[in-house]
Amino acid sequence: MINRVTKKLEDALLDWDMMTKTSGDEGADNAERFEMHFYEFIDELKVWFQGLQQPPTTMEEAENLDEIKDIMERIPAPLELNFYNELELIIEGKDQVRYD
Repeated sequence: MINRVTKKLEDALLDWDMMTKTSGDEGADNAERFEMHFYEFIDELKVWFQGLQQPPTTMEEAENLDEIKDIMERIPAPLELNFYNELELIIEGKDQVRYD
């Protein structure tokens, strides 16, 4: 299951890299693709998280999971806050409404 999360993260990070190297219409296309893949990654993370036998109930517990540590090491600094916010919503069992 974590392999699916990792694959979605890799897709989002590839788009992030492309987005930071382009501008104009191409940059906008890459930004849209990044956003789509980032939230696919978050959705897959949520499925994985909910499938844990004992899901963490706090951010501290979640941050101590090896899988989350690995993700946090790979997330670019500008995305850390977004990731933490999404992780917190997952822990709290809340669904984020997205306007695409």
